[in-house]
Amino acid sequence: MKHRLSFPVRYYECDAYHHVNHANYIRYMGEAAAYAAAQVGYTSQTLAEINRVWIAREHQIEFINPLRTGDIVHIDTWVTDFRRVRSLRCFEIYANDQLAARATTDWVFVDTTTGRPTTVPPEMEEAFRAKNYSDDIIFPRDRFPKPAPQPEYVGNIHMPVEWRDIDSNQHVNNAAYFSYHENGIMALCAELGWTMERMNDAGFGIIVRKYRIEYREPAVFDDTLICKTWISDIRRATAVRHYELSRAKDGAICTRGRAMYVWVDLKTQKPIRIPKHFIADFSTNQSPE
Repeated sequence: MKHRLSFPVRYYECDAYHHVNHANYIRYMGEAAAYAAAQVGYTSQTLAEINRVWIAREHQIEFINPLRTGDIVHIDTWVTDFRRVRSLRCFEIYANDQLAARATTDWVFVDTTTGRPTTVPPEMEEAFRAKNYSDDIIFPRDRFPKPAPQPEYVGNIHMPVEWRDIDSNQHVNNAAYFSYHENGIMALCAELGWTMERMNDAGFGIIVRKYRIEYREPAVFDDTLICKTWISDIRRATAVRHYELSRAKDGAICTRGRAMYVWVDLKTQKPIRIPKHFIADFSTNQSPE
């Protein structure tokens, strides 16, 4: 059985391209997951009473059609897998009778008193299987892809953790890491001579088509994060960008990301060939694969 949550897109959820920012898709998914769990009988309050919480281990999302201000979003969500301490949840996001995105979240069931993964109770698994389960699988569960070798220059951009990004679990919310990745690439682009203003003047934009992120260690308020990012798999209109976000104080990797970007004409929104001078300016940021 799939549960559906519907709501309008708000203006402030959109980015400079007038599309819903990709971090907000993750927030939408979190809302839909919480709604579906509540319908099964497991609200956040219910989990808090037994000292348990679901923590995101990985997100995988494919963007198909952009969401814009005023769209009415419909999110269908269901659980498709249980593995002792983990559960895989699927999402299909619709607007204007079109599929906008599809995604999965791999969740880990955690004991809040120890901070360690713990076995999902049989009665909880049975409740989800009865009321919010389907065998439909969007992305199969597999290992996070090994990143391409790092090139000469990866940015090493330092960013402080902001209070606004801390959630009720007292660490950076999983959706906020998308924004840290995004801030990292914008800073690197500016360092290499490609500000947003220059891209707009050149008439092209760079849009995310697929994104995969793995959460490894938490970051908390007052941490400083270091973003390393580099590109590989350059094709006619697309390239893959890798991200590694670590804590400055101990070097622990908080997240790894892998995104496929496509270059588009800002007027037509159609894919274009990546400008040769753009690629040339990123020569030191390309994987030596």
